[in-house]
Amino acid sequence: MMKYKPNQTRTYDGEGFKRRAACLCFRNEKEDEVLLVSSSRHPDQWIVPGGGMEPEEEPCGTAVREVFEEAGVKGKLGRLLGIFEYNQDRKHRTYVYTLIVTETLEDWEDSVNIGRKRKWFPVDEALKVLQRHKPVHAEYLRQLPNTCSPTCSSVCDPTNNNNLSSQITDNNPPHCDCSTESTDQVNR
Repeated sequence: MMKYKPNQTRTYDGEGFKRRAACLCFRNEKEDEVLLVSSSRHPDQWIVPGGGMEPEEEPCGTAVREVFEEAGVKGKLGRLLGIFEYNQDRKHRTYVYTLIVTETLEDWEDSVNIGRKRKWFPVDEALKVLQRHKPVHAEYLRQLPNTCSPTCSSVCDPTNNNNLSSQITDNNPPHCDCSTESTDQVNR
């Protein structure tokens, strides 16, 4: 199912969830610093880069494309952390991957077009920032091993999920050969 919007096409799965993909972009393999971008709707708030899948696009391709457009970074796409569902007013089903950043552009599409910013955060701090404004994105970080530390225990409290349903909905993630650098995935 597809819904056409000005300048973009949105795809939905059979259950009416908007199909999305995102990446947790890390500075290095330690995965201790994550890159967040400013929200296009609320420029003073930080979010994980991601967006809607285009028709015929694989989730990993969407993730790489969105990171390039929104954060101006390229890198090595890593593992699928999970498929997260958001069931409130706008139903989303988001495939979330890791990405190790290997290249950072000085100017990128969303910085030029809408003034989007990006910033590196220690994972504990990113959890706190995301929990305030975008708890579904904080949930992505909670899937990382050893994410919770004594300094973020209240942020990582699984009982404080604000009606958020995050889960891996599929034990067999979709096949996508994303083992190459993301520059091979982005045709821009």
